[in-house]
Amino acid sequence: METSNAMPEFSHWSCPLPLADYPTIVMGHGGGGKLGAELVEHLFLPAFRNPALENLGDAALLELIAGRIALTTDSFVVQPLFFPGGSIGELAVNGTVNDLAVSGAEPRFLTAGFILEEGFPLAQLAAIVDAMAGAAALAPIQIVTGDTKVVERGHGDGCYINTAGVGVVRPGISVGPQHAMAGDAVLVSGTIGDHGMAIMSVREGLEFESPIRSDCAALNGLIAQVLDAVGPAVHAMRDPTRGGLASTLNEIARASHAGIVIDESALPVRLEVQSACELLGLDPVYVANEGKAVFFVAPEAADCVLEILRAHPLGGEAARIGHVTADHPGILVARTSLGANRVIAPQIGEQLPRIC
Repeated sequence: METSNAMPEFSHWSCPLPLADYPTIVMGHGGGGKLGAELVEHLFLPAFRNPALENLGDAALLELIAGRIALTTDSFVVQPLFFPGGSIGELAVNGTVNDLAVSGAEPRFLTAGFILEEGFPLAQLAAIVDAMAGAAALAPIQIVTGDTKVVERGHGDGCYINTAGVGVVRPGISVGPQHAMAGDAVLVSGTIGDHGMAIMSVREGLEFESPIRSDCAALNGLIAQVLDAVGPAVHAMRDPTRGGLASTLNEIARASHAGIVIDESALPVRLEVQSACELLGLDPVYVANEGKAVFFVAPEAADCVLEILRAHPLGGEAARIGHVTADHPGILVARTSLGANRVIAPQIGEQLPRIC
């Protein structure tokens, strides 16, 4: 979903007068009184409306779901809040949906907790909420409960969002980093580093002939097609967010007690992303993604999965980038264009803070 830089007018809200009296967040919006109730009634509820949310109780009342449940939680502190290709709103929904999807689950329910700074413009909050509602409808996933807290001016950074997501795991599917095994093909669903470099290009004022846009997207539809086709042949899936592809592959190598070999020349990287990384002294394999998935699949299923990925709108640049080996357990190795091998070590710290 595209996010416009233009902020919405108060006039389209369901009952604008009370909120229009306060064009920015005040401490009272987090105090549990009239102002907080108006924020829920005139902003959050119209945007996220569904039967579970309309209860407005202390907890959402949900029908019991049969089968295994996947539960995830995440917090989003990205800066800037609006960036090429998305905003913190889409990021909060899509990031949570993707954590469920790569666990083999169908996303069902989402919670949203907002931590707002006193003085934060209500028009910006409305734009974020609209973006969340659009992303949730597209996924689809229901936002069923939430919370709002306000901190004093100077004690926050505009808006933080905390989420929890619930999904139902497919019968017969058991994916996890510990299940990767020697012989598995390693696939990535598209170009790497797009999200991190979109954020950094805005922060650093970098301009390129082709603007860098975040890849922020919900991947559950793409992943469902893969699981429909090959099911148990998928041994592990992850979305390479913070720390990028390198951190994800290192985690899987350690968890599976196997080695991973990738071919650097096979890594899909956009030219503008590569150029931005070179300017900033960064390696694309460590840069965050928010709309990509890594698949570890049985070798006989690799071509089928690659074909499915490339036929999907979110997977057109999918690539087979390596394999799992019994050699050098727990270590990620890259084969360079010169035919040499280099170890890609885990990061000591986060090289790009406030990316998600």
